[in-house]
Amino acid sequence: MPPDANQMSLMQIALAPMEGLVDNILRDVLTDVGGVDWCVSEFIRISDRLLPARCFYALAPELHSGARTRAGTPMHVQLLGSDPACLADNAAFACTLGAPVIDLNFGCPARTVNKSRGGAVLLGEPELLRRIVSAVRAAVPQDIPVTAKMRLGVDSPDGAIDSARALADGGAARIVVHARTKQQGYRPPAHWEWIARIQAAVDVPIVANGEIWSVDDWQRCRAVSGVDTFMLGRGIVARPDLALQIRAAAAGLAHEPLGWPDLQRMLQRYWRQVRAKIQPQHAPGRVKQWLNALADSYPEAAALFATLRRERDCAAFDRALAPTLAPEPHAALADAA
Repeated sequence: MPPDANQMSLMQIALAPMEGLVDNILRDVLTDVGGVDWCVSEFIRISDRLLPARCFYALAPELHSGARTRAGTPMHVQLLGSDPACLADNAAFACTLGAPVIDLNFGCPARTVNKSRGGAVLLGEPELLRRIVSAVRAAVPQDIPVTAKMRLGVDSPDGAIDSARALADGGAARIVVHARTKQQGYRPPAHWEWIARIQAAVDVPIVANGEIWSVDDWQRCRAVSGVDTFMLGRGIVARPDLALQIRAAAAGLAHEPLGWPDLQRMLQRYWRQVRAKIQPQHAPGRVKQWLNALADSYPEAAALFATLRRERDCAAFDRALAPTLAPEPHAALADAA
């Protein structure tokens, strides 16, 4: 069931959409750890036509299972584009496929995306933002929320409040604010003080995103931003139990961090699914990408990454993960998938 207005106002922790990193496989593994209220698909690029169902299922296969991960975590469908009418048509179609929430991407800073008038570059056009959200809001059923993700602006945060007001005026039920500009990319710091200013300017819930790598970061972000809902990106990829750590801290409880044996089991689960879904020439790169992210939190991950860094053969990864691999042949997994 989609969240209602009361649910929207409660403290929540979300898993951020990250193209090429947090796909349905990593969403499955990370949400299984616990602590995540909702996650978002990688963006589905909308240009000039109504996409076929297979395009939605490719990036949001959870639509086949009630738009939830295996752990039961709701998955919202994110669209990216600049044509209000085309976005509206595709959003309406996504709802027929089972999307419980439509999220609109105005935060991606990638040059290739921005060149095609998608993502954060649109923050320079508040009126277009309003028209996009308004068109999508009018096209989807009223019980399905339309949300948006934005950055602070293109080159400067000076227009951030205007952008947020445009999204809210268009009908956004919630706005995630990645507290950096497009030009800043992912370079620290995140300007959490702007999240407080934006929340003061609009009447919809604001979600804080950016540079939350630890409980200490979350505490500072909460104090500076004044909001109670947070979206975790690279921080939870590096520390898969970060949401649980935050929840424990919020409740004044102790939390025993995941140990390396826990991570080994997670890596095994991840590798199995990657093996079943990803072409062999690309599968090792996916594991190396995650190991590299884990390396700062887990010395064992750094050592394993160093061992596998130049490997391209899937068999080498089978051997490296052998201590935690169950005796299930990859061919059978591929057939099952």
